[in-house]
Order: sequence, then C-alpha cells, then structure tokens
Amino acid sequence: MKKILTVFLLLALSLPSFANIFEGKISEQGKNNLSRIIDKSTGEGISGAQITLPKERYSTKTDKEGYFELDTSIDGTSIMSVQKNKYKPFSMTVNQNSLNKPIVVGIEKSDSTNLSIDSNMYHLGDGSFSDLSANAGEIGTESLGPFYTKRFNLRSINLSKPVYLVIGSIIGIDTLMARSMGQNKNPNSYASPPEVYFNGNKISEIQINGDGQKIKIPPSLIKKNRPNEVTIKTGRNLMQTSYIDYDDIEFMNLMIEN
Repeated sequence: MKKILTVFLLLALSLPSFANIFEGKISEQGKNNLSRIIDKSTGEGISGAQITLPKERYSTKTDKEGYFELDTSIDGTSIMSVQKNKYKPFSMTVNQNSLNKPIVVGIEKSDSTNLSIDSNMYHLGDGSFSDLSANAGEIGTESLGPFYTKRFNLRSINLSKPVYLVIGSIIGIDTLMARSMGQNKNPNSYASPPEVYFNGNKISEIQINGDGQKIKIPPSLIKKNRPNEVTIKTGRNLMQTSYIDYDDIEFMNLMIEN
C-alpha cells in the first residue's frame, strides 16, 4: 500500500452546524505524517479549511499550509466533509484504516455551473437495522422517515449541456449488489435500492454505497427559473413481508453540476 493516498475529487462542501463539536489541533511533531487539503489546480495548501466527521461530531481545521490531523477514531465507514469558502462541496467515505495513513485531498474552486442544493447529512429509514447492515455503526442521526425532498431554483442552467445530480456520499445501502461487494454482512436479507426522483419522475436507483455518484437529469424534466424538486426514497427489506421494514441509509451533500 502506498504511504500517501492522493485523492483528487471534484466535490467540496458547506457543512451543517453541530452542538458539542470536538475540536482537533495540529500537533508539533512535524508534518511528514499529516494529511493535507490542497488546491487541485495549483497544488498549494489551503489554510483554514474545516474538516468534519459529522457522525462523530468531530471537527478540525487546516493550518496555514493546509495540513491537518484527525486525532479521533471511527468504527467502520464514516463520511468526512471539507468546508472552505469559494470551493466546491466535498465529501468522502473514510474508515480507520484509511485515516491511519496521510491523505492528500485536492479540491476545486466553485463556479457558476455548480449549485449546492443541500450540504447537511440526512438519515432515511425507520431507525431499526441490524448490526450486520452496511455501515451500521456509523448511522447515528435521527431518521427523517422513508424519504427526503428538497425544492430549489435553477436560474443559471445550460440545457444544451448535460446536467447531473451529484450525491456527495451515501452509506447504509443493503441491496443485493452492495452485499455481493462486501458492503454489508447480512446473509439472510437484502433491500431494494434507494430511488431518486426529479420533479416527480424517477431518474435513478442507487445500488451501492460510495462517493460522488452522478445521476444525469433528462433536460425535458428541468424547469428554468421555476422551482424544481429532488426526492430520495430509501429501499425496503425484501425479505420482510409481514410489515414494511425500511432500509436505513445516510447521505450528505447534494449538488447540481452542469
């Protein structure tokens, strides 16, 4: 395994505010073993970027050269987010093994072709799930119920170019495909995939957990200068027939890319 994992992704993000955030600090042991946030275009470190593990209610900031360390531990897979003014929303899934190695994350400056719809973390489902479910140890926020809906305007959109809905990070999906990839360990059940709707029309199903999932939006569904609506519905346990057992998932950071 390489000593340093370099991740150049196109997403950056605005974070929700939390009570009782645990603040991390840069140690004075030198910076060879520290992670770093850099500008993707210039390679320069970004100072004052805020890195948050929302489920753990943990937050820290980069120093003047973009270095940071996460002096906390996580159990299983969790979502890490980065916030910096004038940069695109960013989130990624991490685990304790990946955090034991320095990571370098390159983020890009925001522009008019991108719209952040929602940068908060949300939990869909019924709050009842097995310890064997995907990322069970990392699902901790209160559930909204089986679906999420957000309305927004698209004032600057070029319909001659592809338009995408981007889900920054999503965990907890217990589909058959996710199970076949080792993302959950429940041998006795699996769920239908979460469904994504745009202005009341189904445009995608999400089969696996991960980061930066891009869903193309049909141009005919997009309303310019009028309210548009995104809805995400969680799946159901297909092995449970006596009652509806919703799959518990969490997602963070919705964005429109054009």
